[in-house]
Amino acid sequence: MADSLFTRIINGEIPSEMLHEDDHCVVIRDINPQAPVHLLVIPRKQIETLADAQAVDQALLGHLMLVAADMARKEGVGEGFRLVVNNGESVGMTIYHLHLHVIGGSTFGEAGMAG
Repeated sequence: MADSLFTRIINGEIPSEMLHEDDHCVVIRDINPQAPVHLLVIPRKQIETLADAQAVDQALLGHLMLVAADMARKEGVGEGFRLVVNNGESVGMTIYHLHLHVIGGSTFGEAGMAG
């Protein structure tokens, strides 16, 4: 599997402001935000889609969700945010490296979102 755009960001090949970094993931702002707060929680391990995750990834997936909630609190939207994981082209996935969208700071309707 070739390195994804996110792997290149994690490796420092593409500059990006890291809002959070640990041994398992990084958090950056989405360059095409859909709301006032739109962060991406990206695992250092390149898993193409959520459907590609294995049982061995269980702790990592839980860690990503905990980091997402912590970052939402730090960004001032901890009481109301959306967590989105896209899986596949048909729902708008464009970078095949699992990532969580943390979206908040505005009122949302019932419709889903792509990205």
